[in-house]
Amino acid sequence: MELQVQLKALADKINQLKDKIETEESTKHAFVLPFINILGYDTFNPTEVVPEFTADLGLKKGEKVDYAIIQNDEPILIIECKNWKEKLSVHGSQLFRYFHVSKTRFAMLTNGIQYQFFTDLDEKNKMDDKPFFEFDITNLKDSAVNEIAKFHKSNFDVDKILDNASSLKFIKEIRKQIDTEIAKPSPEFVRLFASKIYSGRLTEKVIEEFTELVQKAFGQLIGEKINERLHFALNKEVIIQEKDQIEEVEQTKVVTSEEELEAYRIVVAILRRKLPTNRIVYRDTQSYFGILLDDNNRKPLCRLHLNGGKKYIGLFNDNKAETRQTIETIDDIYQFEKELLETVGLYEDVY
Repeated sequence: MELQVQLKALADKINQLKDKIETEESTKHAFVLPFINILGYDTFNPTEVVPEFTADLGLKKGEKVDYAIIQNDEPILIIECKNWKEKLSVHGSQLFRYFHVSKTRFAMLTNGIQYQFFTDLDEKNKMDDKPFFEFDITNLKDSAVNEIAKFHKSNFDVDKILDNASSLKFIKEIRKQIDTEIAKPSPEFVRLFASKIYSGRLTEKVIEEFTELVQKAFGQLIGEKINERLHFALNKEVIIQEKDQIEEVEQTKVVTSEEELEAYRIVVAILRRKLPTNRIVYRDTQSYFGILLDDNNRKPLCRLHLNGGKKYIGLFNDNKAETRQTIETIDDIYQFEKELLETVGLYEDVY
């Protein structure tokens, strides 16, 4: 995924440079503008990305937000930046004050490392106190990359982002609650489980005992789930390594004969009328000598079976099913010139 690669590269750059960045202005240029570029917006085009975007707010004239991304002459995302060393806060910010007089539905607050996205889910035209989406670019999850992609210039759709914003906001809050309950179970949370498995009266002492039990149970469950995932990942890696080792062993048993190489040259001589020779590649196996288009197993041109008592050439039809034809010598391959050239047509528009 190109977006993920670009974000990872920016994160690496941030980790390398942040200790040398001292000011908010440097943070903007080194961290924030590259992020805007990654989203597909041209930071050198003042009709697309406007720095120091001005908004008149009642008696306040000349109020400015650091950047506004413009689409159809209207701001679609306003951005306020902080020094990378500062914690993010919207209290008293231009971002909060400007949102309600702007036609934008989205605002972003960032210090170049943490990013917070806001909209107006709670009250129309008034920016919510809490972001519906936030992330740390130096510690990106795949799910966050998928959400960032929605703000890319090529994908930006106000309605789709708004539809998803509510779910993101509630999921974030639910996860916070789960984290809190796992770390320090509340009496209500403990009572939920205790009432299902304890038949007696739930006294204060019982709740206290079950609090410790619930905390231990969740700790064990999470630990087991992590171990299961690690075990699965390790086993998968072992299987891949074993498969590679088997293929290496099998490959060492393969000996390509001079006759097979000569047959390959005959096939190349036939097919070069339709294909560049560098696209005609052979792979020798224990079972057959395969000739492929672009070294792709899904594009077999023919197979040669020359090591047994009888010699065959394997040709392929429209369904890529192999049909074997007996040959006395490799010179008989020339008899199948028409079939070989037709096989090229399965993969290439050559006629």
